[in-house]
Amino acid sequence: MQRLLNIQNTQLKSFRKLTPCGSASVSRANSTINLNFTAKACLSTCPNPNVLQKKKKFRRKSDKKFMELLVVTDNSTKEEKAPVRRLGPKQLKALVESDFNLSVLFKLNPLRHIEEHTYNNLNIIDSIPETQKNDLLNHENSVPSEEENAVVQLVNEQVDNPLITSAEKILTADFPSNEFVDDLSGLNSFRSFGKFQPEVLEEEPLELDEVKETEQEKVPTPFKHKTISEEISSQILSAYVEICSNMKDPQRGLNALIFHRSQSQNNPNNFPPLRTASVYNALIKSFALKGSLKKIEEILKYAAEDGVNLNVQSFANIFDCLGRINIKGSYLKQIRIFVKEMKKSNITFNDIINTAIFTKEQKQHVLDVIQAYEQSYVPYYHKPRVTYVNHLVKNLNIAEEEMELHRKVVTQGKNKESFLSEEKMNKLIFEQLELEKIGYLEVRSIESKGPSGESVHQFRKVLKQHFKMWEESALDGFNRELAALTARRSVLNMEPYLRAIPTKEYIKIVLEEAKKLAQGSETYSPTVNQLYREMGNRVYSKYKVLSKEKAGVLDKVLNIHTEYCKQYVNEHQKLGSLPDHEKKINSRQRWQLIEYSLKSEGASSVVDHNEWVPTVLTFIGKFLYHIVMYDIKIDVNSMKNVKHKNLLPAFYTIFRNQGRIIKEEVKPHPILSRLYRASEAETLTFPASEVPMKCPPVPWISVKTGGYMIASCEMVRLPTQAVTQKQRLEETDPQNLYPVLDSLNQLAAVPWKVNERILDLILEVFNSGGSTKLDVPQPPTALTLTYNDSKDQKYQNLRQKLQFRRKQAEMYSLWCDCLYRLSLANHYRKDIFWLPHNMDFRGRVYPIPPHLNHLGSDLARSMLIFAEARPLGPHGLDWLKLHLVNLTGLKKKSCLEDRLIFANEMMDKILDSADKPLTGEMWWAESEEPWQTLACCMELAAAHRSPNPEEYLSHFPIHQDGSCNGLQHYAALGRDSAGAKSVNLTASDIPQDVYSAVVALVEEQRVKDVELGIPIAKVLEGFVHRKVIKQTVMTTVYGVTRFGARLQIARQLKDLEDFPKEHVWHASQYLTTRTFDSLRCMFTSTREIQDWFTECAKLIASVSGKNVEWITPLGLPVVQPYNKYRKLPAISSVYDNYHMDKYEKPNVMKQKNAFPPNFIHSLDSSHMMLTSLFCERAGITFVSVHDCYWTHPSTVSIMNKICREQFVALHSEPILENLSLFLFDKYSYTKIDEKDAGTALTRKKFNKVLRTLPKTSNFDIREVLNSVYFFS
Repeated sequence: MQRLLNIQNTQLKSFRKLTPCGSASVSRANSTINLNFTAKACLSTCPNPNVLQKKKKFRRKSDKKFMELLVVTDNSTKEEKAPVRRLGPKQLKALVESDFNLSVLFKLNPLRHIEEHTYNNLNIIDSIPETQKNDLLNHENSVPSEEENAVVQLVNEQVDNPLITSAEKILTADFPSNEFVDDLSGLNSFRSFGKFQPEVLEEEPLELDEVKETEQEKVPTPFKHKTISEEISSQILSAYVEICSNMKDPQRGLNALIFHRSQSQNNPNNFPPLRTASVYNALIKSFALKGSLKKIEEILKYAAEDGVNLNVQSFANIFDCLGRINIKGSYLKQIRIFVKEMKKSNITFNDIINTAIFTKEQKQHVLDVIQAYEQSYVPYYHKPRVTYVNHLVKNLNIAEEEMELHRKVVTQGKNKESFLSEEKMNKLIFEQLELEKIGYLEVRSIESKGPSGESVHQFRKVLKQHFKMWEESALDGFNRELAALTARRSVLNMEPYLRAIPTKEYIKIVLEEAKKLAQGSETYSPTVNQLYREMGNRVYSKYKVLSKEKAGVLDKVLNIHTEYCKQYVNEHQKLGSLPDHEKKINSRQRWQLIEYSLKSEGASSVVDHNEWVPTVLTFIGKFLYHIVMYDIKIDVNSMKNVKHKNLLPAFYTIFRNQGRIIKEEVKPHPILSRLYRASEAETLTFPASEVPMKCPPVPWISVKTGGYMIASCEMVRLPTQAVTQKQRLEETDPQNLYPVLDSLNQLAAVPWKVNERILDLILEVFNSGGSTKLDVPQPPTALTLTYNDSKDQKYQNLRQKLQFRRKQAEMYSLWCDCLYRLSLANHYRKDIFWLPHNMDFRGRVYPIPPHLNHLGSDLARSMLIFAEARPLGPHGLDWLKLHLVNLTGLKKKSCLEDRLIFANEMMDKILDSADKPLTGEMWWAESEEPWQTLACCMELAAAHRSPNPEEYLSHFPIHQDGSCNGLQHYAALGRDSAGAKSVNLTASDIPQDVYSAVVALVEEQRVKDVELGIPIAKVLEGFVHRKVIKQTVMTTVYGVTRFGARLQIARQLKDLEDFPKEHVWHASQYLTTRTFDSLRCMFTSTREIQDWFTECAKLIASVSGKNVEWITPLGLPVVQPYNKYRKLPAISSVYDNYHMDKYEKPNVMKQKNAFPPNFIHSLDSSHMMLTSLFCERAGITFVSVHDCYWTHPSTVSIMNKICREQFVALHSEPILENLSLFLFDKYSYTKIDEKDAGTALTRKKFNKVLRTLPKTSNFDIREVLNSVYFFS
């Protein structure tokens, strides 16, 4: 300080005694500031005299970015904070040569007002005095004070000051090259304790020479931090503003926007300017509901300053506000102004009416405003585009007049012979809607435990008492934690998300989670992060349901769905053995036309919503789990005859090693687990989105609309971080996705019912302890452990004990899965139900309900049959017999005629199996698919005994399975004649078995190796069976590695009783090599194509640093979601970062290994979808399990014809050529810098590989049309 004053030629004694910082006098001085600096004014630190008396302590020198200073004048003292700027040599030289002191330099800084903003509901920015908060709120309407005028006068006086030249010379002097430039983010921590803050003039920040990225550089996106922060902050802020609006506190959301904009001025990297209209639209919408035009104008001013262009939804929300306040035309002037702005944006009234999203009465308000401006305006609603543009399905398009005529016929028709009446359908719609509102379904467990004893009833009573105690504790804990969260000072307080749904709904979610955990496995549980996300998603799903109900979307969807189901019932007439007419309109088109007819009424069918980000969902789950872990208690004396209660946490956490990672898991208290088991729970609970629907699902008409009525579900199953494919889907024209959507809709529109006879038999076996032979899971108690107590066997005993626990855990998992499936089947045994479908990222289709569906094991498939029946017709009985023989697996190499002969010969055994399934000869139990075989035996027996088998009404599905479907697609791609023959792409008298062919080649090579003296070849004599290598051959085309193939073969060799176990590993290695070599000999084109796929993916991921993507022949964009996720850097203290695949480096190994199988999967899904669409047009029932197609016995021939025609149509397309062009256009380098030889060579190779197609042969793909065993 003495040195500072010496520079100013000022003596220390000329200053008064300073008051210690933080004292009352200083605080009082903060309220009055005299800015008329005198010659005696100076800068000084503020030492505390009490501290000076203490012994000096060594403190490490720190480079502070600011200093606390005290401005002392004759009338006041004022504490300030000013930035510290390091001067370089040139600047110091200029300072020494100048003729002014530091106080003058201090005064040269143009003073400026630092705006701060506050939040409602305790969201307060630290260090802002109350006086300043009031100044901020009234800033726009305030009159400049004397102090402000003084500052302006002072600054104006400095303009002509000759010292300014010297100051500019100092402050603009060049920094040395090694000088550190402070990050502007540091300015965020400078807080003024008064109204104005004097600052030292700062030089412009140095700009580093930016490495300009050429068009071909393809720099991986993880390094574009500003783009990440822009996207994350926009998503978080949009959702936050919306949730504040739903809480009827839009000002809170506006304060969040104001805060972001203020921070953006000083720290644009962490608080980038908002470029999207979503935040502003949410704010405009919320203030429109309050009729606050002044606030909307303020928001529009901010949007204009940020360069945000208003869209259709923006003007719809503005007009909604004007419509609410424009009473007797009092706001016509403002209406004209906004209409003028709308027209400048090239937006018309019809655009608003047709594309904006409205809630309840909002559309009428907008229409009132438009008609106030233009009285003659009549809304014109655009007809939806319902036809296909993909040339593979263009033949399914019909004329608009024909479509309208067909729709009217179905709408007006009254069908008394439908499998379901209109009254019954309306009742089912209401029941489904109520189920989705509640959110979960409770069903009775089928587990048979015998008559309940007194102890069981006592334990159930104790458990109910615990549930009641949990509910009270959870409510108290929730209110306590919410109060603490509310009082927390933060910019974006999460409190609104914890008030998004009623409190009782949060408590229900907590209790359901606690019950689920109490029934969990003793050996496995999900990680806490997964549990957090799942619980957060349940809250989010409930919020979306309530939002739809509040916005009027639920009523609109109900109206459309009721009319849709009415037409569905009218169209589904009693079926004949063969269809008598084509189905001209599909489910999507029907829904779109109904929605169009009701477009002028009520709200839109979708809600305008900003999605919650993953970090918010995790926070909600963590918040609720804190209640589960600390407020849910268990009385550990509850199972004893002790009156004293000893309450302990009902759940605890453990840490488990998963490879190199240690993960935290949640476990129930052992007493709680025992109490649950002893109470023998009578019911099971399932989420509404995991059970079948009681009415036809909502057709998918876009990526976001379809599936359940109001419960949320995704069209494509993607991990949270896979945002690239989501964006590709949203960017794609919906018309290009129609074939994919319609295939999902066709599969979902098929009604199902339970095969009650099969269900009763399975229940009998299940409750009798299960059966390994019949593949009915046994309870874990059926497993016993016996070991020797000898000390010599201690290690062996420990190993057996670990294996026992592992096996017991596997048995329990399988047993629970079967319990859920059977309990749901028993619940729906008398009902007709539907299975909504979605797909994975490759386009493979799956039913959304995970437990009760046709996509599963033999037991699962056997329980379901079609709800609609068809007469067998002239050939249906034969197809039942062929299907039965196919299920047994006994005549795989025989022709169809021989299979029919075999079925007739086995008729006695078939009838015995149907009549006495568990007490007879049980011929069906020897089958490869025993339960499906038994179901077919019963159906065949009923048809055989009917008076006229041709008129027998059959609900039974017949399967046609592809012959190693992956190899079929590879052979077709490569036009490989030899490979095509081995997988039945060509006509033949008997079915070709590719697995047997590979076995023959392997055996031939083994014999040669024996002659060469290879020992392991001799050991394998007589053990090279079809079963040993089948799985490896099947999975080779799907990218199995040699290591994986070796494990598969080793597993099969272990199951051979006579094979010497000491040779398993060496034998599996030998057979793996020989199997791969044999496949290369048989499928030369296949291996070349697979190698090309692998090389392309490897170069795309490594050279361009991007994920591999392509578009399927039916227009579905696919992006492989395999990335290496780094530790997330912090964006700011306000916005939490989260993973997004487009900002991460691709995992090269996974990208290259997964591309070949994923591309083939996308082809087989395209073939299935084409077959689905044309079967729907033909009027036949169609269901698929990937490459296994199902239909009624009488329509198998029609399905087989369509299946072959669509395979030929698909592979008549230049699939490889189109893929090569797509990859080249997306990833190639058009300009290559020759200066860097290594990089240039790599990029040239990259471009060459993308355009060098593998060689193909001359197989005629049309031969598939004549192949009987292509699908059989």
